[in-house]
Amino acid sequence: MSSSFTYVPPPPLEGSARMWGTIALSTATFMNVLDTSIANVSLSAIAGDLGVSPNQGTWVITSFAVANAISVPLTGWLSQRFGQVRLFVISILLFVLASWLCGLAPNMTSLIAFRILQGFVAGPMIPLSQALLLSSYPKALAGTAMAMWAMTTLVAPVMGPLLGGWITDNISWPWIFYINIPVGILAAGAAWSLYRKRESPTKQLPIDGVGLGLLVVWVGALQIMLDKGKELDWFHSTEVQILAAVALVGFLFFLAWELTDKHPVIDLSLFARRNFWAGTLATSVGYGLFFGNVVLLPLWLQQYMGYTATQAGFILAPVGLLAIVLSPIVGKNVAKVDPRRFASFAFIVFALVLWMRSHFNVQADEATLMVPTLIQGVAMAFFFIPLSILTLSGLTPDRIPAASGLTNFVRITAGAFGTSLVTTVWENRTALHHAQLSEYVNHGSQAANSTLAGLANAGMSPEQALAQVNQLVGQQAATLAANDVFFASSILFLMLIPLVWITRRPQAAGAAAAEAAAGAH
Repeated sequence: MSSSFTYVPPPPLEGSARMWGTIALSTATFMNVLDTSIANVSLSAIAGDLGVSPNQGTWVITSFAVANAISVPLTGWLSQRFGQVRLFVISILLFVLASWLCGLAPNMTSLIAFRILQGFVAGPMIPLSQALLLSSYPKALAGTAMAMWAMTTLVAPVMGPLLGGWITDNISWPWIFYINIPVGILAAGAAWSLYRKRESPTKQLPIDGVGLGLLVVWVGALQIMLDKGKELDWFHSTEVQILAAVALVGFLFFLAWELTDKHPVIDLSLFARRNFWAGTLATSVGYGLFFGNVVLLPLWLQQYMGYTATQAGFILAPVGLLAIVLSPIVGKNVAKVDPRRFASFAFIVFALVLWMRSHFNVQADEATLMVPTLIQGVAMAFFFIPLSILTLSGLTPDRIPAASGLTNFVRITAGAFGTSLVTTVWENRTALHHAQLSEYVNHGSQAANSTLAGLANAGMSPEQALAQVNQLVGQQAATLAANDVFFASSILFLMLIPLVWITRRPQAAGAAAAEAAAGAH
């Protein structure tokens, strides 16, 4: 970019300014990521309060995800047009406004409209927090900066259901949105006071209207297809077939246009870099597997094991403990050790965690459920930081926001894919296991007869006894199906390791990434 030759990036922040800058940027990121999952456990309360079906309630999640996925990759273009600091602060303040409107929403239509606004204005926050944070630290501490950033993006999705469940159970659902107001105002104020004199150069860029329109069409169609697919029985539904066709055709036209336009809304030339495409692919598939399983575990606990939303959140909560402890250590050492080794270790630990979960049974107590969750924190600490360093290595400062926005967009989309795929496979495997188990539970079966006799002796009618047996079969089937998904995910994590080794090691053990990133605005 022409401006990058005359523009000298400001020096890194020091002392308390750097600490407060890190807190402000991380808080904004945490608030943003939290909102992707905080409403999940509150859907039934929201749907009931606004007088719609739970299925319609899922649009509270989908509308945010679709709008967010569309705006994240626009970060590079928008930051060149308005400046990184200005765009970041405006994004936070609009997010606060949208959160307030969501809490006040009188009906589902207005809530969905405000969630679309909230998702759209939230898009630039995560990539820009990454770019600004990297610019706050000297080159040698790029790993530490990434560690601070990674902790918030990893812990927030787990905290969301826990906090959302507690707020819904103890206060009321609008407060899952209202809590963003004081947090956002403080983060915006701190970020502006610390970074306003470090604004990046801007230039008048023409709007790529065609590219933006095509992006909205294909991403919107894809996200809606992923959300509605399970409910509509996937490709047996005409609606899903149409959405898939629109997404595919829109994507192909988008590719053709963006690769030939002079001022593309998304810089697809980044994928010509081996580290960028391999790093983005490894990060995204790994995150999709991780996120899909993070959604599956509480679903299984709540639907079949009798856990409340708060109890299920409690089982997931320890995941952040070791991630918080180990992330700074990984950050300090990522420049000394080959980041590809760290990333490979993360995938091995993820595989181990999911292999342990594949041995769960209906008698599993809280300690058994929590041990793999605790170990997963180790994998999370070694996952984001090395892969981010590998993906962004060798990029010039002016390309960091666009690269970060693009890789985050692919990661978010992979998370949606992972959730849809995991829940669909789980339901299909549950039906299969239920059919197989039912063959053994019939009136000719000694075990079934003795169970029914025992239930009859306990005072149940034959119908009640059969319903009880069917419930037990359903619980076993869902558990076996969850084990299947956990085991398959474990194997897939191991298969990702060669992908990491396609990337080149950053020069001088991570200095290239640090150098590009240290001046990221």
